[in-house]
Formats: sequence, structure tokens, C-alpha cells
Amino acid sequence: MKIHEYQAKEILKGYGVPIPKGRVAETPEDAGRIAKEIGTETLVVKAQIHAGGRGKGGGIRVVHSAREAQNAAKKILGMTLVTHQTGPAGRVVRKILIEEGMEIEEELYLGVVVDRSKACPVIMASRKGGVEIERVAAESPEKIIKEWISPVTGFRPFHPNKIGFGLGLELGQVGKMRGILSGLYRAFIEKDCLLAEINPLVLTKSGDLIALDAKMNFDDNGLFRHKEIAALRDLNEEDPLEIEASKYNLNYIKLDGNVGCMVNGAGLAMATMDIIKVAGADPANFLDVGGGATVEMVKNGFEILMSDKDVKAILINIFGGILRCDTLAVGVTEAVSEVNVKAPVVVRLEGTNVEEGRRILKESGLNFIVAQGMKEAAEKVVEALKRQ
Repeated sequence: MKIHEYQAKEILKGYGVPIPKGRVAETPEDAGRIAKEIGTETLVVKAQIHAGGRGKGGGIRVVHSAREAQNAAKKILGMTLVTHQTGPAGRVVRKILIEEGMEIEEELYLGVVVDRSKACPVIMASRKGGVEIERVAAESPEKIIKEWISPVTGFRPFHPNKIGFGLGLELGQVGKMRGILSGLYRAFIEKDCLLAEINPLVLTKSGDLIALDAKMNFDDNGLFRHKEIAALRDLNEEDPLEIEASKYNLNYIKLDGNVGCMVNGAGLAMATMDIIKVAGADPANFLDVGGGATVEMVKNGFEILMSDKDVKAILINIFGGILRCDTLAVGVTEAVSEVNVKAPVVVRLEGTNVEEGRRILKESGLNFIVAQGMKEAAEKVVEALKRQ
């Protein structure tokens, strides 16, 4: 789950991380009033959406009075902001953050993520803040300092010292970094984060370190422990079909292609999307019904696929284990019988009760295209697309 910048900053503030003075607004009038209350000569008006690159898209503006802040808010609120992370459809801006301006000396990067290859969190830091850290990692990996934190020993005082001095900071700056990094890491662990990031962490002309921007992503599996985090969810920032899928405990992500995919297991889902690309088509989604899916879950998943107007063909690729092939077949046939399905449906089944599953599909009287392997299934779905 993702949250907005202003929400992430409030969480980090509770862990002792210094942030600029500011408040969120939903109307131009509120923006003007908040700017007047902040009272600094320079203010920043920032669009609040779940995507980076806002400044390049016109979603961040520097102003110098409450009137200018109100006028900027009028232009930003309600706009469809398109960035490299939103896709061409963009996101509608419904909230803005009004903050005091900073006299910036330097921009740094600071973040904590899970390193799955080493099964532990890793702290990353760089003096190349304010830009895409992925690009820095690709072009100048030596400019990123990494410090892995053992789950056994945990975060220790020497970790921020290594990072601070590794960045070439002065002694006093390292001391300030120690408190910020400690707070960021504690927030990451205690809130069950997948990502906690400050970019940029700015060094001001007065020598202070301030979190100018913040981003936090949370593990959905840990939200039952954090009702206060779950309450921050903004459904306006999520795809309607993804919201619908979450109601049925289905893992669904909308993509840009035209082949709807239903699979069981994330690994199989990734392999299915890859082989669709190899065969010459593009996946329209990632839909993992999981190992313990019921007939009702399969049925709901299929209906969600058909709700996507971009889906022109469907590929069902199931390896039956806990989710038996006959359970899948019953769910799909019920869904196809109830929903007016005009798109061709290619089905590949293997595993538990596969013969029973194939019998159910064959005797359903519905026009399923049955494939024997993944390669054949991908080729048949591409052929079906060409016939349309």
C-alpha cells in the first residue's frame, strides 16, 4: 500500500525526522490561508499523487506570497498530472501540500528497502539526491553507499556513522544524520514497510538536514497490525479494478496490453506474461488467484478480467496444487455462463484433478480453446487475437 508525501512526512515526524513546516489543502482558499499562516518569504505548492516526477509535470511550484500560493493551487488542483510513473493516463490532483521554502545547499538521498537476495533490510544513501535513484544506480553505482542490517543484531550506532562519513559529511552533519537515519529505520521496521525513502534529504545553508520529500510503501500483509496506516489508503489513487480485486483477496495489477491473464502463483504469473510477450502479444494484467482460491474467487476474478475494456482475449494458465483444476474449471464455466464473454478464452490446465477439469470445460458447451503447454497456450491466444 502506498501513501501520500504529506502522510509519510507526518509518520517520520513522529520518529524525530525534521520536516518543513506545512499543511495539506484541498481548495485554493485553504492553500492561501495555510500559506499566510506559514508566513515565510518562499513557499512551495506540491501536488499530492502516488507518483514521482511531479515537478517535471508541472505539479510543484515555488511561490512568494499567499496570493501566489492560492493562484498556483487553482492551476494544480483538478489537473491531470502525467509523469513517468503515472503512465499516459496520469492522475487527477485532489490535494496539495503547502510548505515553507528551504535555502538548499545540497540534496542527498536516504532510503531503506528489503534486500530479498540477502533476506534483510538495506540502507542506501547518496550525495546524488533529488534525482531518480535507479538512474544513479545504473550509471554511477559507486555513488550509492549501502549498509545491510542484520535482523539478529539490528540497527546499531555505527551504521549511521559509516554512512555519514562514507558520504563525506562533516562531524556535526554526521551527528544530525544519526538521528534522522535512526528514525527512518525505526519507522521502516515498526510500520512494516517495504520502502521508506527521503529524497531529497536537503542540507540547508544554515547547516540543517531536512526531509524535503518522503515516500513510504507498506506490506499489505502487515496492515492488520496497523489500522492507523490502513486508514491512510486513498482509493482515488488506485485502479478501480484493483480495488475490486482486493475485496476478494485477489492479487491484481492493471497493465497496458490486451491479453487478460488468470494464473495461480506469482512465479507462474510472471512466466505467463513473459511467454505472451515472446509470442507477440502484451498482457493486460497480472491476476494471481492464489493457491487457496475457491470457485467464488475464480468466478470473481474472471468477471474482473472481463470488466477491463482493453482485454481482447483471455489466457487461463493453472498448475493445480492446492487450487485443483476442477475447482478452477467450475469457477470459469459459471462466470462465462453468467457474463456475456465475447473474447476468446484459452485454457491450459495441469496438476491435481486435471482430467476432471478438462472434462468440465469440454462438457460445458462453451467455446473454450484448450492448450497442452504454456508455449502452445500463448501461441493460441495470439492466433485468437489475429482472428478478431
